[in-house]
Formats: sequence, C-alpha cells, structure tokens
Amino acid sequence: MQTNLFDPKSVEESSKQSMVVPICPSSSYRKVSRSKIELYKDCPRCFYFDLKMGIGRPPGFPFTLNNAVDTLLKKEFDIHRIKGTSHPLMEKYGINAVPLRDEHLKEWQENFKGIRFKYSPAHFEVFGVVDDIWLNSKGELMVVDYKATSTTRKIDLNDGQNYHEGYKRQIEVYQWLLRKNGYKVSDTGYFVYCNGLKDKKAFDAKLEFAVELISYTGNDNWIEKTLGEMRECLDKDTPPPQNKDCEYCAYISKIKNSS
Repeated sequence: MQTNLFDPKSVEESSKQSMVVPICPSSSYRKVSRSKIELYKDCPRCFYFDLKMGIGRPPGFPFTLNNAVDTLLKKEFDIHRIKGTSHPLMEKYGINAVPLRDEHLKEWQENFKGIRFKYSPAHFEVFGVVDDIWLNSKGELMVVDYKATSTTRKIDLNDGQNYHEGYKRQIEVYQWLLRKNGYKVSDTGYFVYCNGLKDKKAFDAKLEFAVELISYTGNDNWIEKTLGEMRECLDKDTPPPQNKDCEYCAYISKIKNSS
C-alpha cells in the first residue's frame, strides 16, 4: 500500500532553512559545473586548458539510451510526486520517503540551469543538474541519481573504479549545493541502477532491466578545498604539469614526440 507522508503544498516550507545570499556581484563569478569539478579531480592540466584556454577534451559519444532511461524514470517518479506517495521501489527497500514536490525541482533538473550557488572565496558560481530528489520522513532532502548499465557482475560502488568514485563525488556536490541553498539534506543518497538484462531468449523489440537501489553516505568536506585549488590553478600563468594517469595528456604527448 502506498503511503502519503505529507501535504505536498508544505514540502518547501518543511524542508528549507534560511537561504544563504552571496554578497558579491554576479559578474565576478565564473560558472563552474559539477562536471568541471570532476574534470579537475581527473586532471588539473586538462581542466586548465579547458577553462582558461578554451581547449576542451574531445566530446564523447552521446548516451542516448541512458538518456531515454532517465526520461522514463523521471516520468514514473513524477506520477508519485504529484500524488505525494511512495514509489514501490522505496517501499521494497524500506525507505520512508516520497519524491520531492518543489517549485524549483524542474529547474534543478534542466540542463545548463540546475541548482546553483555563488561560492565567494573562489568566485565560482557552482551548479549541477540533479536526476531526482526525495523527501524523507525527517524533512531532509535525499539526492538520487539514475544510472543505466548492462553487466552480469554485481554492481559494487566500492570496487575502486575511477568512474564509481566520480559517481560518489557527483552525489556529494549535489548535497553540498542543496545545503548551501539552505536546505536540510540527508547524508544518505541513492543510485537507481537499471541493469539491462542479456539472458532473454529474444530481443522482441524491448529491452528489459533489473532495477536496484544502492545507498551511499556522502561527505562533502572536500568540495570547498577543491574549489580553492581550482581557483589557484586558473590564476597561474602556466598549466599544471602533465598528468601521467591521464590518457588525454598521454595522447597529446605521443603526438608531439612523433612529429
């Protein structure tokens, strides 16, 4: 049975604290997306070339199937958002929450908009686009990210893979942004993992998924220190040294050495 935990009209009032208002003019801030923070964590040299010199990494292929899964999941959770009821996945995993109903959510989910905060020590306007946010019974917001994959292995976010560490930082940046905008935020976030099944007898014009909910306890203590490092990086006249672990830096170095 689905449970109505709250009056949807009172969500914003119950989940929000005092807003943090920056005192610096907006013109003094450099816009930095969540993905640019991840770029710096991956390679400060690539970050420098991108933001200071306008030379970005070659774009990857668009994840059109992943985007389709994201869109369908949003539609599915929106049904319960409107009703103020728990999604069956929440009930299956014993999570006492409902999809957040807030007038700002659509903007937070929109590309190139997202949730924003002007961080004055580094003069960055940091922003990130969330997949979803849930509201728990304590009045805390819970960051939720949708992921789509197809693997026969057990999904383990602690397997040391760089992209899994990036997923964790993604949750933490969103938690930090929400807190800086004055919201009460749970340390616990969730990944809705959709795993495409390969063991079916035939395709039959449909792709079936096993859906798993994976919790993650975030810690955003690293973010402000990293933003300060990013500002220091951009203020230098020369780029950081080549990163031996960066495949892009290695590719450029091989091209130079072969010419």
